[in-house]
Amino acid sequence: MLRLRADHWSDGAARVATRQGLQAKSFERGAEAYRDAVGGSMSADSLGRITKGWGQQVETYRTAEAERASSLGPFGESPRERRVAAVEPIVENANVSTDGAMVLIREEGWKEVKVTAISAVTVKPAEERSVRAGQASRRDQDPVVTLSGHSYQAGLWDADRMALFQYAEGLRRDIDRCERLSSVNDGAPWIERITSTNFAQATQIIDWTHANQRLWTVANQVWGEQTVQVRGWVEHQLETLWAGRTADVVRALDGLNLDQAHYSAEVQQAPDYFRSRQPKMQYDRFRAEGYPIGSGTVESAANTVVHCRLRRPGRGWKRKNAQRMLAGLSELHSDRFDHAWRTIPQPVN
Repeated sequence: MLRLRADHWSDGAARVATRQGLQAKSFERGAEAYRDAVGGSMSADSLGRITKGWGQQVETYRTAEAERASSLGPFGESPRERRVAAVEPIVENANVSTDGAMVLIREEGWKEVKVTAISAVTVKPAEERSVRAGQASRRDQDPVVTLSGHSYQAGLWDADRMALFQYAEGLRRDIDRCERLSSVNDGAPWIERITSTNFAQATQIIDWTHANQRLWTVANQVWGEQTVQVRGWVEHQLETLWAGRTADVVRALDGLNLDQAHYSAEVQQAPDYFRSRQPKMQYDRFRAEGYPIGSGTVESAANTVVHCRLRRPGRGWKRKNAQRMLAGLSELHSDRFDHAWRTIPQPVN
């Protein structure tokens, strides 16, 4: 564990250094930014030790919270007791989305970082939608749905370990008490499993873009890319899917006889993918009721929280250092770095 000498580093200097270590593309650039901001000297190695040291403290603290949140309660514990302190709780509508991002780990190769994003959802009437002249959209008559106030948890975890951190972050944002909760994801079984276990009340929705892309993949393999048949078939299926008639899309896919060896596994599985997820593809109802139908928040998090800092040329990260950085980056991009600095025990003298 890193220990900072009190006579050398003030709390303010350590805080500035740690933020720069998380924000910059590398510790070298972070050290330069620190010197520009503070005027003192700083080596890349020192900055790395400071940043990863604080990340270790965050990881330890958040791990203890996550394990406590999901553990069996002691006899007599009130169901009203909150095991995780609320931070910027969401009052009305919320969404939780989960996905994966790849990073290079030394001596292990490319490994998946699991990321969960929790957001406040605001719904406004369609009349408040801004529409540019001559740019009609499918959504012109739909309520305006906005996601904001994002918070994240990211780590090199398996699905069951991810579940603990997703649940703790949900309690931190109070989404278990929200009037309405949605979960927009790509339909991966592990995501659906842990989310439905943690938040059974959440309305599960298949991300529109993933459904869209799967139809394009099917058509491109059946008729060949850039052909007239592809565009016509896909546009018709998308209109059908947009109207919530998923059963019709399933029948169209069944009619293509996709269970042939020359098709990819994704294409062969397409009919069952849509068939088994019909309740999660009621896009007409979801749109009318003001639910989000895109998982862009968590896909963006894969870049902003994970890739921008951890996906870089070279040998990759040691697992323990990547985990510590992910803990710190989760707090930074949740806009609660200063809150975490004040409340989570720090590496001090």
